[in-house]
Amino acid sequence: MVRDRVGRWPMVGRGPELDAFTAALVDRECRGFVVGGPAGVGKSRLAEECLDRAAKAGFRVGRATASAAAGAVPLGAIAHLLPAGVDLSDPVAGFAAVAGQLAAGPGRRRWVLLVDDMHLLDSASAVLLRQLMDTGAILLIGTVRTVRTGEPYGETVAALQSGDAVYRVDLTVLSPEQIETLVQAVLGGPVARRALHELSATSGGNVLYLRELVLGALNSGNLAGDTEIWQLREGWLPGTTRLTEVIGARLAAADAAGRPVLELLALCEPLPLADAEALAPPQVIAALEQTGLICVTQDRRRTTVSLAHPLYGEVLRAGLPVLRRRTLLLDQAARAESFGARRRGDLLRIATWRLAATGTADPALLMQAAVLARHAHDYPQTIALLQALPEQHHTIATGLRLGEAFLETGHWDEAEAALARADALAIGEQEKLAVALVRTTNLLWSNVPVTAALSVNNAALDRITSPTGRRQLKINEGFLRIAAGRPTQGLALLEDLETEVSGVLDINTWLRGAWMKPAGLALVGRTSEAAAWAERAHAVHRQVEERALASHPAFHRIPLVLALTEAGLPAEARREGERAYVELTATGSGVRVWLAVLLGRMEWLAGRPATARRWWAEAAALARPIHHAMALRPALGGLTACAAVLGDLDAAEASLAEHHALPPLAPGLLSAGEERLGEAWLLAARGHLSEARSVLTAAARAARSTGHLTGEALLLTDVARLGGAKEVTDRLTELSQRCDGALAPARAQLAAALAAGDPDRLLRAADACQAIGADLLAAEAATAAAAAQRQTHQTRRASAAAHRAAAARARCEGARTPLLTTGQAAAPLTAREREIALLAAVGNASKDIAQVLTLSVRTVDNHLHHAYTKLGVTTRRELAQILRAPSTPSGPSPSPSPSPDARPDHRYRLS
Repeated sequence: MVRDRVGRWPMVGRGPELDAFTAALVDRECRGFVVGGPAGVGKSRLAEECLDRAAKAGFRVGRATASAAAGAVPLGAIAHLLPAGVDLSDPVAGFAAVAGQLAAGPGRRRWVLLVDDMHLLDSASAVLLRQLMDTGAILLIGTVRTVRTGEPYGETVAALQSGDAVYRVDLTVLSPEQIETLVQAVLGGPVARRALHELSATSGGNVLYLRELVLGALNSGNLAGDTEIWQLREGWLPGTTRLTEVIGARLAAADAAGRPVLELLALCEPLPLADAEALAPPQVIAALEQTGLICVTQDRRRTTVSLAHPLYGEVLRAGLPVLRRRTLLLDQAARAESFGARRRGDLLRIATWRLAATGTADPALLMQAAVLARHAHDYPQTIALLQALPEQHHTIATGLRLGEAFLETGHWDEAEAALARADALAIGEQEKLAVALVRTTNLLWSNVPVTAALSVNNAALDRITSPTGRRQLKINEGFLRIAAGRPTQGLALLEDLETEVSGVLDINTWLRGAWMKPAGLALVGRTSEAAAWAERAHAVHRQVEERALASHPAFHRIPLVLALTEAGLPAEARREGERAYVELTATGSGVRVWLAVLLGRMEWLAGRPATARRWWAEAAALARPIHHAMALRPALGGLTACAAVLGDLDAAEASLAEHHALPPLAPGLLSAGEERLGEAWLLAARGHLSEARSVLTAAARAARSTGHLTGEALLLTDVARLGGAKEVTDRLTELSQRCDGALAPARAQLAAALAAGDPDRLLRAADACQAIGADLLAAEAATAAAAAQRQTHQTRRASAAAHRAAAARARCEGARTPLLTTGQAAAPLTAREREIALLAAVGNASKDIAQVLTLSVRTVDNHLHHAYTKLGVTTRRELAQILRAPSTPSGPSPSPSPSPDARPDHRYRLS
């Protein structure tokens, strides 16, 4: 079953080549179509697709595969295609007879013949095929492997590719974007970015290798999917026996003299050319390069050698005996030391080689190497080096580095243990302070109450007397409070954070504050300041990266994404966020989970629920293994909302159940209210609009109580979209005056237009939403405008508004909201009619609806009759169809229960 899944992969990224073949097929002057490229890039797959297209177009088709064995026999590869009874003892007459029998006569389409690995044809086959091409008897599709040996093809085989009548396309390896499209098409769902990164890096874009890597990972269980996303488990990416055989055959092209060089590169690449030449003479190195097994790179005065493909190293390492591996590693370490280890990174490589060979290394070397690995943001390597250090050699510095590395990879308990040991070794204020700063961050991201991190910070404040130390702790407290969901409190502590760093005494503490300050500014609606701070912090971090102990500079793109989103600039937020995510994925840092959370939020606000769902699924997949509940809460809330809006109610229920099972925590960065978004939209999808508004209203109060103004505006906007526009318009207008950027005013304008029901105001609101990339809001506003215009018999204007709504809705990835589904009515439904219609559409009886809404059955039936009339239906089946209601049945009481503070009246309370 697994092999069937990856049996014949879809064509991805080969559109131009297929278009070229289509042109060749209809060109009566065309005689051949040749597909060239290195081994494994999909030449045969493309040629097969071309042949299938020819067959579907009515051409007669045939296949042949050339090989070295068949090439030893004249006409061996194509003998099965030759007409019976043709005498080829006289080549001239025989070839003419074959051409005559294969020629397209009246009413007959010509042959399209596929010859795979055409470069292996014997001369007789090549001559015959060329004659058949020249007479127009066949259109040849051929694949040719591009090699680097310089070995010429036979002249007759080369002739098959020559001339203007032969089309030629050359395939290259797949790009990371094409790999993502292909793997997701094969697996049938989204794939986590780290998995895609590893598949892309390991396969090198080679389609054959990629296929076998995916197959091996599936067979081993290392590539597994939940209901939302495919995730690759940590560790080596296994291939298949076939992959090993294919690469082994490729490596066999090296002679015995070049084998030691390949083995050394498998363990230690890249290497200086001089080190490779210590194992083999220059002519052997040149032969390895010529056969495409190694790459030699010239960078100014430095020449380095590496394997031509990452999988070559995997296969070579797997075949190395233990003692041979040890000898190669130790010899190379000694060779590098004999040259003085002058190059940057030499100490790290030497320590790594000695550690891999013997399990230990000189303690001083391990400590120096750990510093280099930390500055390279290679946290797993940092951990490996420091864990190999004998206990008696651990210092406060090594304990801090080990704790930081565990923190970056999401191993909170191990980080706390390492930091506790470091604290025990700390002497004096500065060392105690250094431990406290890292420890508070670790406690913050782990699942303990934020009061625990603040307690550690306060305890350090009681011990620290120097003004510099106390200021560092004040900045740290501001960082903690914003990250814990108290932006107003945190910003007060960071108000005097320096904008110029020339006089800053501790750059790492400044970077800590400058990372979180823009997040706080964005949450309180000061988006311009937030973006400026995020840009400033990123630029400074890039400048001081050599001496910074803070996380990767790309982390400063996390608050920038939040700021740009709230400023109404989703395209810019998307560009910056995706670029930073690539950087952070390469480091393996677990803190990138927050970037995934914010990218999901941005796509949700842009009206792209399927893309938002993919990002929130990525965030959840990252958060679960490291038990990062603070990030998992908003991710699961978002997943629930997206699944509900897309009509996947089973998935929404599952995500919400997981959300409810999380331990209760104090609000986090986005947990103050926004995490209830999914609960509300699942209620709305089931038709319970009143309860959904109650949940959102309570969540908005929670956001306001913690100072999350932009979060409050998000939640109140959804109240307006679900029928409560009159109750929230005033507050949204107030928020639009307190929050800069274009998003807040557009939200307020939409709510006011919905409250008024004025089609002209609704269309202006649609314009405002469209201008900030909020496609779903624009679609809802235009849909509501069309319904209002139909009520006043403005048929032409209603049609134009509906056309606008459809164009915007087409960009919303299948989103279904109450405003969209009920906006097709001949006249606008009232809020009560809309709610009752939606409840009826999912299968609720009138008496059940009456019980939930505290109405009489007669009142329910009257509202339902009015809704039928406006929608032009007569039965509940038709009602469900026109509203495109989810097929999942629902009782009157949905599984998510409203919060205790949800009130029956839905007016937003300002007190």
